[in-house]
Amino acid sequence: MQIKMAKSQKTRASKQQYVSPNQIMIEGFETPFSQSLNPNNRWILLAHKIPWDLLVSTYQSQMGNNKTGADGINPRVAIGSMIIKHICNLSDRETVQQIQENMYMQYFIGYSGFSNEEPFDSSLFVDFRKRLGIEQINSINEKILGLGNNDEPDNTENKSNQTITSKEETLSGNPPKDNLEANEPTHKGKLIADATACPQNIAYPTDINLLNDAREKSEELIDVLYDSCLHSFKPRTYREIARKDYLHIAQKKVKSKKEIRKALRKQLNYLKRNLKNIDKLLDAYQVIPLNHYQHKYLLVIHTLYEQQLFMFNERVHSIDHRIVSIHQPHVRPIVRGKTNANVEFGAKIQVCIMNGYAFLDDLSWDAFNEGTRLIASIEKYKVRFGYYPKEVLVDKIYCNRTNRAALKEMGIMLRAKPLGRPKAVDVEHVRPGERNPIEGKFGQAKTAYGMDCIKARLQQTSQSWIATIVLVLNLVKLAGQVLFFLYWNMISFSAKRFFELVFNIKLCGRTNLKIGMPLGLT
Repeated sequence: MQIKMAKSQKTRASKQQYVSPNQIMIEGFETPFSQSLNPNNRWILLAHKIPWDLLVSTYQSQMGNNKTGADGINPRVAIGSMIIKHICNLSDRETVQQIQENMYMQYFIGYSGFSNEEPFDSSLFVDFRKRLGIEQINSINEKILGLGNNDEPDNTENKSNQTITSKEETLSGNPPKDNLEANEPTHKGKLIADATACPQNIAYPTDINLLNDAREKSEELIDVLYDSCLHSFKPRTYREIARKDYLHIAQKKVKSKKEIRKALRKQLNYLKRNLKNIDKLLDAYQVIPLNHYQHKYLLVIHTLYEQQLFMFNERVHSIDHRIVSIHQPHVRPIVRGKTNANVEFGAKIQVCIMNGYAFLDDLSWDAFNEGTRLIASIEKYKVRFGYYPKEVLVDKIYCNRTNRAALKEMGIMLRAKPLGRPKAVDVEHVRPGERNPIEGKFGQAKTAYGMDCIKARLQQTSQSWIATIVLVLNLVKLAGQVLFFLYWNMISFSAKRFFELVFNIKLCGRTNLKIGMPLGLT
């Protein structure tokens, strides 16, 4: 007997009749603007969860024009645009265009009605990132999470003395106790910490490419400094010969060490000659005729030449504070030892997670040992929540003897493999899945929100870029909890009506069904 398998149902394509674009006018196109906005849209839900007044005050404190100067752009527009940019992982220009076309995004940034005009020029994103540094964004992150559990009404008698739900309730799910001794810290919650690198959007730095870039930039500086009235002749740069020598080695697929070393010697000599000519040209000026960016390039080129000359003479390939990009001299190589990338070029950050919410504890452009930053993260945890964590889950590199002794003195349990020979009796170890949340956050940030390629060029704007991505991780989680809460209310209402109809009883308020409420919404 042949058994016929049931065919899977597929979503059928739209059967809307084709209309030639030559037969329809834009005035006849049906638009939804006669209808009201969907209250369950993600941008509307998220807009109602963000304490805009606190965020605006943080932004305005960086403006410095309370008494003098013209008013700037609406702070909610600036902050909301940065959130939209990183949630959707868009470029600056694309973000402005999306806001111009999307009425829900315009509602999110505080518009009272739909507008066909661009909110601002895309170049202003750089100014927004300068005004909102890493400290300001971390402060905004904590202020937003401080309102994460403000859904259930307060049942206290004196409602006039209500305060905003504390971060303790939001992130731990435990209400604060009224009779806690001020001098006796409690231990609550579980802290998960780890570090990762945030690669910058730069070309892979090889010595020959760096010297070629520095040589070309030095030639541009010579063109700027040369003045026929002050100088009798223009210095020779041999730029065409130098370019030809560079392409001769750069276009080879397989390069021997001897060929690379010969090419490096030539580029070093070309760059040395250009730097001497720049110094001679500068002697004719009483004031250096270079702007801020040109002078910065000159200093970076001098430092790069000294580093490359030292490594060439000593036959080494590493040096302290090595410059890997003349356009972004703050970027440093971070040795990771990963399979796909042994070395990454960018900032190194340490992130801590408390019940799914991420906090950026440390950011450094130089490589650091994670084990030296654990105690500082625990102290920041206490500043945020008022108590030490009960448990700490960290990687092996954190579990040195110094940290173990410090955690034992603080009364904090370290969930890690104990030192010494494994005991015959089974003890409780950390399961592999217990540290998955922190790895999942890194994967989410790098895959969905662009932390794997930081496209900002300045040091300050890059730090703001990274901190905003961490902020967006929490906003996405917060918005997801709002959606789940609405779905839970719908289920609770249906269950309530079911009991009323079947058992002919009247239920007051919420149903008493207890089925795994989400964090912060109990």
